[in-house]
Amino acid sequence: MDQKRELSSIDLAALVTELNRYEGAKVDKAYLYDDDLLRLKLRDFDRGRVELMIEVGDIKRAHAADPDRVADAPGRPPNFAKMLRNRMSGADFAGVEQYEFDRILTFEFEREDQNTTLVAELFGQGNVAALDETGEVVGSLSTVRLKSRTVAPGSQYEYPGSRLNPLDVSRGGFERHMRESDSDVVRTLATQLNLGGLYAEEVCTRAGVEKETPIEEATDDQLRALHDALSRIGERLRSGDIDPRVYEESIDGSGDGDGNADDADPRVVDVTPFPLAEHENLPSVGFDSFNDAVDEYFYRLGSEDTEAGDAPADASASRPDFEGEIAKQERIIEQQEGAIEGFEEQAQAERERAELLYANYDLVDEVISTVREARESEVPWDEIEETLDAGAERGIPAAEAVVDVDGGEGTVTVELAEEPDDDAVDGEDGASGGTTRIELDASEGVEVNADRLYQEAKRVEEKKEGAVAAIESTRAELEAVKERKAEWEEQQAADDGSAQGGDGDDEDDDEEYETDWLSRASIPIRSPDDWYDRFRWFHTSTGYLVIGGRNADQNEELVKKYMDKHDRFFHTQAHGGPVTILKAAGPSESAEPVDFSEETLREAAQFAVSYSSDWKDGRGAGDAYMVDPDQVSKTPESGEYIEKGSFVIRGDRTYFEDVPCRIAVGVQCEPVTQAIGGPPSAIVDRAAAHVTFEPGMYAQNDAAMMAYRDLKERFTDQSFVRKVASADQLQEFLPPGGSDIVD
Repeated sequence: MDQKRELSSIDLAALVTELNRYEGAKVDKAYLYDDDLLRLKLRDFDRGRVELMIEVGDIKRAHAADPDRVADAPGRPPNFAKMLRNRMSGADFAGVEQYEFDRILTFEFEREDQNTTLVAELFGQGNVAALDETGEVVGSLSTVRLKSRTVAPGSQYEYPGSRLNPLDVSRGGFERHMRESDSDVVRTLATQLNLGGLYAEEVCTRAGVEKETPIEEATDDQLRALHDALSRIGERLRSGDIDPRVYEESIDGSGDGDGNADDADPRVVDVTPFPLAEHENLPSVGFDSFNDAVDEYFYRLGSEDTEAGDAPADASASRPDFEGEIAKQERIIEQQEGAIEGFEEQAQAERERAELLYANYDLVDEVISTVREARESEVPWDEIEETLDAGAERGIPAAEAVVDVDGGEGTVTVELAEEPDDDAVDGEDGASGGTTRIELDASEGVEVNADRLYQEAKRVEEKKEGAVAAIESTRAELEAVKERKAEWEEQQAADDGSAQGGDGDDEDDDEEYETDWLSRASIPIRSPDDWYDRFRWFHTSTGYLVIGGRNADQNEELVKKYMDKHDRFFHTQAHGGPVTILKAAGPSESAEPVDFSEETLREAAQFAVSYSSDWKDGRGAGDAYMVDPDQVSKTPESGEYIEKGSFVIRGDRTYFEDVPCRIAVGVQCEPVTQAIGGPPSAIVDRAAAHVTFEPGMYAQNDAAMMAYRDLKERFTDQSFVRKVASADQLQEFLPPGGSDIVD
């Protein structure tokens, strides 16, 4: 069977109680491995050193690990790890909660000067976001910008849409959700009740209900048994009555525990907070705590993955795990394709339900009017339900259509006959039509209830659009991995299979080393897809985005579309400079007033000066000024004319004098791979290698070629430089006019 690689919602519910036992532990340091594994080193006064591991890549997990099993500290910490250290070093761990029934954990950390919330998203492509006291994102491993939610620095963190918690649903609610499905029992439990495949099968087994029983054939007794089995699981988790197990399987997959012909150790396949009937044929190992079981499972899984990926003795010891990355991307694509298909079906179902209301307009209107009039006369809900039941017994069509009344929610559920399929031959599927249950808001008319269903269909279709865009990005990443694999193998063949290994020194795990990107035989490409790429841009050394126009049209666009009230507007005293905007937040992101540091402001000013006519005219320095957005206008004084791309500035200005004309271009390798350029102080720490320019004699294209050749010679993986920082790509960051390399 397939090995578990992600913790389920039920697993997380069991883990939360145990992780909260570390409340009060102090944070020492944060580490980030391979962009998806976060390690928080804590000190607990009773238990000593605690290692909290949060992984959101191909493996998705969160647990405390045995310190002896934790890998040595990685190289130079990336910006995300640095930010966490600044905010959380010395903070107290205040607890962890599971968000609703989703695979999301929120870790709270308290410090006298500031509190921090870490949100671990252990679903989809995974993410970790750090929030301040107001819920604003301070930083995240991945930036998410979808129509349904945004996770980006400066924005308020948005959780995904609420999901039904199957462990808390009432019997009536459970039966209602089950009856609304047109699938079988196990698929309905897995998808509509959010249990997932394994626990959906477990509930069926414990309830003694055949998994593939169609919902329309399921009896009330069977649904009651399913709900009872589900309730017992929920009660066991809430009471802490667990019996953790790590399940194993022999290498030949027989599960008998006897091993294969070579007597190889069995491999781990699952970890659960209590024994499962679905795994009764598999050998298992018991543990005192679920956290210990999870730690053991993922430690062994990682060891098995490493052994399975071992290269032959004559192969390079530093061979990247291309197969694992390809499998990961293919798995993500499969999940995304399933999500798209599910969105399509859900949207179509909502539209059909809305159309069914209109097809039965008179009957539905009679139901709603009857209930509404009764409520206006202050008739209790239970009496309304009794009246409708009596009407159904007398054969009144409107009363017969009502199958549930929920006074607490103010809703009435009706069961309506579907329209027969006109294209079906009599006797075939679809010829006779079925029935559909629709929950109605009894305080609203037919039109409002139908519109609610249409709006839900529209919302689901918007989610589908986001999934379609995501799958295209994933396919591009898959092709990039395959291309890197082919190039790596080609280079290995050219080098006669030789490669250089990288042995770690026996240093304390707090000792850090900068990743030697220049010497790596192969550098994985992680291309960004940022909205500002078509403008001039850079990120300040403090992390803020600065964007500038390349021409008059872009100058107009930046001011009209992308400049917000908390941003800063920069321009040069010299004529012919770009509009330069220091952003407080990204598009569609809420922002608060920002007290930008002097370093940040001077870098934005240097950007404005360096891409202005000061550079083209060969000046070594220039002056720039800064104003607030409300001082920038397209309205000229009477009798004056403003050219396209120009603006009127009113009010006081903040000046920056004798700002040096200097630009650095380089190659960034983490967290994404790309060419970057801007003021040297903002570039040198981000780039694995860089070249600095000042105004000079070489034309823009010649200077770009000089930089490309210089950078390419510094990297062992020269094909990597060719892809992410070609001469054309570097030229995008060079100012118009002549340039010289600064020694």
